[in-house]
Amino acid sequence: MTATTQHIFLDKQHPAIWRALNGLGLKAREAAAEAGIDRKTVELLYVRISQINGCAYCLDMHVQDALDSGETPQRLAVLPAWRETALFTEKERAFLTLAESFTELPDHRSREQDEGYAREHLSAEEFSAVSWLIITMNAFNRVSIISHHPVRRNR
Repeated sequence: MTATTQHIFLDKQHPAIWRALNGLGLKAREAAAEAGIDRKTVELLYVRISQINGCAYCLDMHVQDALDSGETPQRLAVLPAWRETALFTEKERAFLTLAESFTELPDHRSREQDEGYAREHLSAEEFSAVSWLIITMNAFNRVSIISHHPVRRNR
């Protein structure tokens, strides 16, 4: 691999920016906790966002974190098809709707419909907190994808 093809780990190249992003992520998690959004739900959202973005590194991390926080293998297995199951609560469905909409950024009309559906089930505090979770997870996904962060084999 030459210097021009060698991957650059953005987090290592500019650690102060990485620390700032981590700080933002922690603040988003704090806001979620204050809004009553539990860790299991946060991890479920992180997994879904990482699935959409195709971030192997974040999927590896957050699937394990979701399992550690009490999420079930069954729900994780069907997460890409969550609309086709009855395994998710209305509130979780609202969170997942926003996660997909704010990650994919569909046309304005579709986004308005998604936001309207979510607002029927979420308080303003929950809506804002989950929006920040989605924004920060998308940023983390992009850093890991661009940096080519490797997934390490389990030992």
